[in-house]
This record gives sequence, structure tokens and C-alpha cells, in this order.
Amino acid sequence: MESTRPEMLDRRQLLGRGSAGYLGLNLGSLLWTRAAMGEEPGVPGESRIRACIVIFYYGGPSHLDTFDMKPRAPSEIRGEFTSISTSVPGLPISEHLPHTSKVMHHVAVIRSMHHTNRLHDSASTETLTGRQSPQGDREEFANIAQFYPCHGATISHQRRHLDIDVPHAALPWVFHNVVNTPCQGGGFLGAAYDPFRIEGDPARVNFQAEMFSRPSDLSIQRLEQRRALAERLAGDSALNGIPQSRQLKALYGRAIELMQSKAVARALRIEEEPQAVRERYGLYPDKMPEGVRNIAGHQLRGQNVLLARRLVEAGVPFVNVYDFRQQGQNWDSHADNFNEHKNRLLPPADKAYAALIEDLDERGLLDSTLVVALGEFGRTPTINKDAGRDHWPDCYSITLAGGGIRGGTVFGASDKLGAYPVIDPVTPADLAATIYWRFGLNPRAEIHDRLGRPHRLADGRPIKSLFS
Repeated sequence: MESTRPEMLDRRQLLGRGSAGYLGLNLGSLLWTRAAMGEEPGVPGESRIRACIVIFYYGGPSHLDTFDMKPRAPSEIRGEFTSISTSVPGLPISEHLPHTSKVMHHVAVIRSMHHTNRLHDSASTETLTGRQSPQGDREEFANIAQFYPCHGATISHQRRHLDIDVPHAALPWVFHNVVNTPCQGGGFLGAAYDPFRIEGDPARVNFQAEMFSRPSDLSIQRLEQRRALAERLAGDSALNGIPQSRQLKALYGRAIELMQSKAVARALRIEEEPQAVRERYGLYPDKMPEGVRNIAGHQLRGQNVLLARRLVEAGVPFVNVYDFRQQGQNWDSHADNFNEHKNRLLPPADKAYAALIEDLDERGLLDSTLVVALGEFGRTPTINKDAGRDHWPDCYSITLAGGGIRGGTVFGASDKLGAYPVIDPVTPADLAATIYWRFGLNPRAEIHDRLGRPHRLADGRPIKSLFS
């Protein structure tokens, strides 16, 4: 007994450290895999959509200066912009969305989104998970782990029985305020449901993922050996089949599959797109006003969205695109709101969004791909002393396109100042339920956290009337 005890301890230590990279593999970039232990089965159903792209405008765009303008309101409410007609009669939008105006027949606008979080991190958490953080409305989340899983993680878990190389991807970085905002991963489902992370290089305007640039000494053969080790430990009766080893076995298996996934590797080679297509999405930020073009990340904004289309074509069902990474460079227009939106924020977003919808439509992918574009909240109706608008979660607008949406429609309405919903209020929980329902999942189905407590996929109701 004594002679075997040290070996048993070493094995336990090896497995414990393995999840932190001790085995020579950076599992942080691999743990998106669908394999997990002891989870509730998904709810099978006929999928209505094949993919979803969520474009997240971190910082909070102004609904009053984009999709819910108030031309009859006092000047301190309506602001400086005027509206223009669109491809849908009677559905005007901001003059600074000229490209989007041409595709509004594919778009539905929800003008009655609302929640109670007034700070970025908590608002982002509810927006991207469908639930408020257990810590409530707060800005700083240092040393606080994500609890609720994001949309992509939940969908990956519920559809884990499907053979999909990459069930969920996120790009071009992890966004943060002070620390990484805890709403971008698997939460209580575990790191196994974190997204496949793709990093963008603003200087070269291209993308890479760690799995496709692994160290030369990390061969497929070595991964196979590590999977075999985990398999032996999982079946070791003396260790009672350590659960971590079973998960590591699955992780190594998925790593091997991913490394050999030619479709995903090819999708990342965005430089292979024709130049005309890249320009269509917005390749040349140097044409923007002086002082704007050199902001980190601007070079990638249109190309992020183009890459999302390429990933969908490669078979990735859920893609998060994070528009801006951090404070000081995002949509948080507390000062100089109108110049910020007019010169820096709206032009690239407008061009890329419209290009994506047209491109998906031309490729026959729009009906099967739901595109959701939103921020974590809107902006205050009243313009502040710095010519800016502040945080406003009480009522704001988001857009949905494709995926069977009834284009050219408006759901819900705000009051005459754009301050509160007056018709059909919608919450992030309703949006989550809608996304899950469009994938053929039952939003009322249960998943369980690590303590075995049940949670519904979403606490809201799907907005079925928006779809044909």
C-alpha cells in the first residue's frame, strides 16, 4: 500500500495541474469543447437556424441617434442628427446610417429593450447571458468568476451531441472595463464551454488562433499520448476514475480534431478574401478623420464582421463579435456624443453591418443565420453639459436580421422622449429565449450548476411574432 501511495498522489497532482497547463497544453484555448461530465442532456429539436452572429457594441450606442430618433422632441432631447428614409417606407433611421438604410427590409428593430443595470460590466453580463450577475449592478468585477453561461456556451452545451468542430467562437479579443467582463465564457457549465478565441492583429489586419500556431514540439502524437494517459487514469479503479481525467481525455481529443480542422483554419485566412469584398466591409480606416484612424482596434472593425461570415460558412454555429475592447475607445459617449457617433463610431459599424446582411443574403445564408446587433444599454434622452449622453438601460434599441425575421418591422415602442417602453417591453431574458428558440431549443429546459441547482435556459419568453 505504501509503495503505491506516492504514485497515486503524483497522478492526482498531475491531473490537478493539468487543467492549469501543467501537461504542456494551454487548455484555456481548448476548453470550449462540448465534452463535459454529468450534465443534463440537451433538448433535441428541429433547428430553425443554423447560426447566430452577435455583434456587441461595447459601451452603449445612442438609440436616440440611430434607430429611435425623436424629431418632435425638444432640442436637448432630439440632438443634432436628422433622419433619412430607408428601404422600408415609414421606417426612418439616422442620417449617419446610410448603408444600413438600404437593408432595412431585412431588419427588425426592437425599440423597447430595458433592464436595471446602470454600469457597464453588470449591463454587459445581463445582455450576453440573459441574467443579471449574482453580484448585482456593479462596475468592478475583479476576482469574481462568471456564474451564468453566455448564449454561445448554453447553446454549445445543449447541442453537445452534435459533431461540430467549433460550436462557439469569439473575436477579436476578450473585452474588459478594468478586468475582463465576466460574461464571455461557460460560467457554471465550466470552462469546457468557453468559446474558441480568435485574436485580431490591428497592425496587420488579420486574425490568428493559438491552436493553429502551436509550438513545434507540441505534435499530434504528443497530444495522443496525453489523451492516452488521461484515459488510463480515468479507468484506474484505484483512483475511482478521477472526473478531471475523463474531462482531460475529452479535451485532448477535441484539441486533436481542431488542429486538423481545415475548414476553421481556412476561415481565419481572411487575406484570401477578394480585395473588393474586404473593402465592402470596410478595410481602410485611414480614410476616417484625423485622430480617429489610429485608435487601437479601428482597423479591425469591418474585418471582424467579415470573419464572422467566414466562420459561419465554415460551420461555426455561434459567433460573438466584440466591437471595441475597453474604456476610452468604445461607444461610451459621455462627452461629444454627436461628433463621436458621426465621425468615429457609426461609419465603420454602418458599413460592416450592411455588408454582412447583403453578403449573407447573396450567399443564401441569411435565412438560416440570425444576426443580433446591440449594446449593453442606450444613452440618456437628455444631453448633458459636455454635449454627451450618459448610461440609460431603461429603454434602448437593438436590431435583428435574418434567421427568419420579418424584416422591415418594429417591435415595441418608447415614449415621446425615448426614456421608457410604452408598448411591448423586452428584456435580455426575452432576447436569450428568442435566440435559443430559433436554434430549436426549449428556453424552459433546465441546466444545472456545479451544486446541482436547476436553472432554466432563459427566464424570458421568445418573441415569436417577429418571425415568419
